[in-house]
Amino acid sequence: MTEWVVMGRVAGLFGLQGWVKLISHTELRTDILDYQPLYWQTPEGWQPVTLEQGRAQGKGIIAKFVGFDDRDAAARLVGKTLAITRQQLPVIADEEIYWADLQGLRVVTLQGQELGTISYLFDTGANDVMVIRGERERLVPFIAEVVDAVDLAAGIVRVDWDPEF
Repeated sequence: MTEWVVMGRVAGLFGLQGWVKLISHTELRTDILDYQPLYWQTPEGWQPVTLEQGRAQGKGIIAKFVGFDDRDAAARLVGKTLAITRQQLPVIADEEIYWADLQGLRVVTLQGQELGTISYLFDTGANDVMVIRGERERLVPFIAEVVDAVDLAAGIVRVDWDPEF
């Protein structure tokens, strides 16, 4: 079974010649443009799509996909999730973790109180932040001073965090 890793999504249209705006979940926003092929989900399942061109544009990214040559054609792409297969990811060092591996893990304080599960992570520029959804949503920094341990096998992230925050 293929394991999919979400890399971003198509957020809107750009211009009249089939270009779209992308939201990237990669470490450097333009890294999403380095993966070929990208895939998007259709009613028939994940389908490959070929990136024709792409570049940074202001604070965002714009891209043009093969076969989507005008604004009307590109409008069908808006809202589509972009993914790659797990095998397309580069090999990383043992002490490193992909954000995709953290999503869905339970977050528990050092005192054993469960805070919820990691919905997603984002980068603030200063550090990474876990969005934890439980009885309420929490934003918890993913930094050494807070994260005590990550146990992928057990599906748990232990944090030194006051549950009242």
